[in-house]
Parts: sequence; C-alpha cells; structure tokens
Amino acid sequence: MIPPPPKTKGRVTLRISYDAPKMHIYTRIRKSPYFYAHQRHGVQSYTVCNRMYHPRHYDDIFVEYWKLVNDVTMWDVAVERQVEIIGPDAFTLANMITPRDLTKCAVKQCKFVLNTDIDGGIINNPVLLRLDENHFWFSVADHDVLLWAKGVAAALGLDVRVREPDVAPIQIQGPKSTNVMVDLFGESVLRIAYYWMERYELDGMDVVVSRTGYTGEVGYEIYLQNASYNGTKLWDAVLAAGEPYDLAVIGPCQIRRVEAGILSYGSDIALDNNRFSDYEFLNPYEAGLEYTVELDQDADFIGKPALRRIAREGVKRKVVGIEIDGDPLVGYIEDYLQVVDGARQIGQVSSAFYSPRLRKNVGFALVPVELADLGTELRVLKAAGEVRAKVVEKPFIDPKKEIPRQELAGAS
Repeated sequence: MIPPPPKTKGRVTLRISYDAPKMHIYTRIRKSPYFYAHQRHGVQSYTVCNRMYHPRHYDDIFVEYWKLVNDVTMWDVAVERQVEIIGPDAFTLANMITPRDLTKCAVKQCKFVLNTDIDGGIINNPVLLRLDENHFWFSVADHDVLLWAKGVAAALGLDVRVREPDVAPIQIQGPKSTNVMVDLFGESVLRIAYYWMERYELDGMDVVVSRTGYTGEVGYEIYLQNASYNGTKLWDAVLAAGEPYDLAVIGPCQIRRVEAGILSYGSDIALDNNRFSDYEFLNPYEAGLEYTVELDQDADFIGKPALRRIAREGVKRKVVGIEIDGDPLVGYIEDYLQVVDGARQIGQVSSAFYSPRLRKNVGFALVPVELADLGTELRVLKAAGEVRAKVVEKPFIDPKKEIPRQELAGAS
C-alpha cells in the first residue's frame, strides 16, 4: 500500500520508481529522427506506436507532470506519422474519410477529426492540418490510415497522391512554451490561434508550427520537414532556446491527458472495444465525440448512413468520466479494469491515473448507457478487490478548455 502522500507547498508530491522491462532495439521497428538525440536524456521506457519506438518516460511520472504544468516540456512525437493527401482531388478524398465538413476548414486551420468506417466505427482520431486548398496532413494515432486512404483513393480512381512525407513533429507544451517559441520564431508565433498553423524557416529548416497538443495546456507542435536529415539539429535548437526557461524532455503526460478529457486511440477508442459485449465498433456517439460528425453536409463521407442511423436510434453504451476510490493509481493499468455488477462484468475502465492536483483517481470507463448519468455509482474490480467509483463530468480540469485557448500576450 502506498503511504499517504506528503504535502508540499499546497500540492501533493508522489514519487514512484518506474519499473521498465528491457525493450530490444533493432531495425524492424523504426527510429524517429530524434531517436539518438532524445536518448541523451536518460529515457527509461519505450512503447511502440505506428511501428516506431516511442519514448514514454525519462523521470518519475509525477516529476514530469509538474514540469509540464509549471514550466515547459519537449516531447518526441514523431510517431504521429503524417498521411499526406495532395493533388486535384485531395479535398474530395480528405472530406470523404472524415465526418467533419472540411468546407468549414480554412487553409492554415487545423481540426480534430475522426476517420470512420462504413459501419460508423472509429478508425482513427487524428489532427488534420490544411496546408493548402488541396494539400492535407492527417497527423494520425496508432493505426494504418495510410493504407486505408490509399485504398479508398485507388478504388474511386481519384487524381491524388497519398503518401507519408518525411515529416516528424515534436511537442512544446506548458505555460512557458510561448517563451521558447518566441525565442525560436519571433513574436509572430503569438498570433497563431488555437488549432491554427503557420509555416516558418528556422536556421535553414522548413517547419510547420501549429498551436495544438496532447495536454490541455498552452502548447505547440513543430512539424519538421526533411526530418531524416535535420532531426538532431532541430532538437538541439529547441533545447538551447528552452534552457533559460528550465525546459525538460519528457514523454506524453498521460495524467494531464486524462485530466483534460482527451481520449487515447487504442485505449479509450478502438475498433476492437468489444471485450465485454457483442458490439464490435466504438462509434463517435458512444465516445462522446458526436460534435465531429456533421450529418447535414452534402458530402457522402464514409460511414454517413450508419452514423445517421446511430444518431437517430441512440447508443447502448457510453465513455464516461469516473472517479475511483482506493489507493492512488500511480502507474499504467496493464489491462482494462472491469466495471462489475456482482459477478458480472458490465463495462471496463480504459485509462485511470491519480491526479496530483485533484488528489483523486480519475479516468474513463465504457459503461451501459443507463449507467452513464452523472453521479451514478459503479463498482470497479482491481487486483486488490472491488472499489467504488462514480460517474463525473469530464474534462476533470478546465472543462471549457480556457487554458489552451487563451489569447496570448502580444498576439494582437
């Protein structure tokens, strides 16, 4: 049992030893353009995403959390591989593979989108960047969107090129991220609005800078072009700019991600979320992402008839925010925790972490829709036995996303 955490300056400080089993590094799994640069920082653990090594932690997860919340952090997120769609029919294809109406997406605008299959199931949840009228990047999570988009284009005979460009993003996240970005790119970077982008040249390197991220904090992503040749050069440039602001290299902060209500593809959203029911595909309405489905548009995007039917008939399960009683959850859950009714499993917890600021265990659970109302009491089966849980509003912190959306000083 973890002892009660000490109080430090009004906040909870926990430290855990991170047990990282050996991962063999070899050629079958790709290395990012930043791989050898980020190894200097003492990476403790990797996972594999999009067939690429993905650094997860360099320090204790709570140390990394406080660096993100209080200062500024840099992450290697080259695993967000880009699916580039370019050519005369690029808009037609891009608009077909997402339920969002891209006639409402201007050049240099970004959109959080879903890719859906013919049955309305979620294939991926990328960030889309519109670089030009007929030039798009889908910055994808862990799935084969590239092959799927190629297949759709080929089947329809579209005049379009679909490929993975030599582009690798890094994320600069935290309240001091604006200081680092201004020192790198000048005051104009402050004029980039939330979910918009701009092109820059930095010491001979072409980059796209977007005001996006995986944290619910003020943050940016730098998409490096010709990344295979310039990865270490960009990494070192950001390190130098971040030194006055105590920049730390970390992995994706899952605690902050959950606090911000951001669902992870493969955990909270997946095609195979059928571990406790007969339903095969998680759809946008079950995930609480129905705002990304625009059924009134003229385009016949993939999955439109199915999603229209689901919107009309309703759903039988929902992803909800929950608070979980018991000892602090200070590491990754190794498998889905069961939501139970007596001896029967009725749902599953997909992500759950101890929030140092809320001083509670918070997470996401997929439950029958009749148990999705706020305040509903649940029972969750952990290794140590059953504990109580309660359905609560998500996001857990900053529900209106005022932190990442804020107007930045000097932006006018």
